[in-house]
Amino acid sequence: MLKNKRKYCKEKAKKNIYKIALLLLIIFIILINNLNVYAVEPPSINAKSAIVVEKNTEKIMYEKDAYNQNYPASVTKILTAILVIENCNLDDIVTVSQTAISSVPSDYVVAPLFVGEQIRVEDLLYALMLKSCNDAAYALAEHVGGSNQGFADMMNKKAEEIGCKNTHFVNPNGIHNNNHYTTAYDLYLISNYAMKNEIFAKIVSTHEYTLPATNMYKSANRVMVNTNQFINQNSSFYDENVKGIKTGTTNQAGNCLITDVEKKGLEYIIVVLGADNAESKFKETKKMIDYVSNNFALVKLHDKGEIITSVDVKNATEETQKLNLVISDEILAMNNVEVKSDEITPEIKITGNLVAPIQEGQQIGTVKYIVEGIEYTADLVAANNVEKKKNYDYIIVGGICAVVILLFITVKEKSKK
Repeated sequence: MLKNKRKYCKEKAKKNIYKIALLLLIIFIILINNLNVYAVEPPSINAKSAIVVEKNTEKIMYEKDAYNQNYPASVTKILTAILVIENCNLDDIVTVSQTAISSVPSDYVVAPLFVGEQIRVEDLLYALMLKSCNDAAYALAEHVGGSNQGFADMMNKKAEEIGCKNTHFVNPNGIHNNNHYTTAYDLYLISNYAMKNEIFAKIVSTHEYTLPATNMYKSANRVMVNTNQFINQNSSFYDENVKGIKTGTTNQAGNCLITDVEKKGLEYIIVVLGADNAESKFKETKKMIDYVSNNFALVKLHDKGEIITSVDVKNATEETQKLNLVISDEILAMNNVEVKSDEITPEIKITGNLVAPIQEGQQIGTVKYIVEGIEYTADLVAANNVEKKKNYDYIIVGGICAVVILLFITVKEKSKK
């Protein structure tokens, strides 16, 4: 009986070992799957085109048909707003015309404005960029360009100056027209340019703005609520890292969204054109925010003033012959998280032959890094003064020459006597 009991215990222990091994295997699989969340695998986007670009380095972190022409809908108003800001004072008064009112089709968003209404440029800009009011777009276009056509000409000229290659606008608001088109990449260029303007950046980061009373509208109850759900604190899409900028929707363009993000030291713009519906443009943008956060990081390669290398200087004193070269500015690089910063090798170039004397702070050369195909450079400067060595050999030779000349003159004078 004791023998059977021992056999039973052994079999039971064996089964327990199998159970523990199976449990450990399951835990291992779960951990592996969780790690795969951070794999460098771009998200699946259903929108017609999209692009994600880091603003400082211009590194394209994601793109889908970003150079294909698409209808932009109301994201057109980004260029309208920056043109107005650059060509007007915010306190300028705009008188709303009949043309500005009647040009808007019945199913498009309006403030509403009224014929003959006098309203400040700044108030119209908030109506334009928050609620996306099309009557405000026409009123501003007429004020700046004299007419819709005149302003459209200014838009196309400005787009070309910014660097757009496949963009043509015919109106200030994106009301559909077959000749009104752009690309995701061109919209990145326009948005990046606009966000550098403090007035523009302030407007597009505002959740809500109330138009003041005017000569034609006696009460201040026209509330302009930002259509960008990333800016709305009551929205499930709210993200404190989003700084703007604009939504857009027409039947032909689909749902469009341009987003400016500052997160984990990175600053980037996301453009989504032709999303399936109003919600999906935010969902797909959120996917790309998560993708960037999980797969890219801002890496400090060097601090300002850090010693990069040391060099020997010719004709220098023994105490200052060894010269430390320090970096003039810190170098920050956008890097894939899988690549370690200590694996990135610098390229150092020294300018000409180093001969004393050298002044502290004098440029001596450059240091260059290439990270993810992007070049980062900074000057290398002298960390201290390098003094010139006093050459006693020349003094001795000079003295000997002087003695020889003196002797020669003395002998010559004696021979004359």
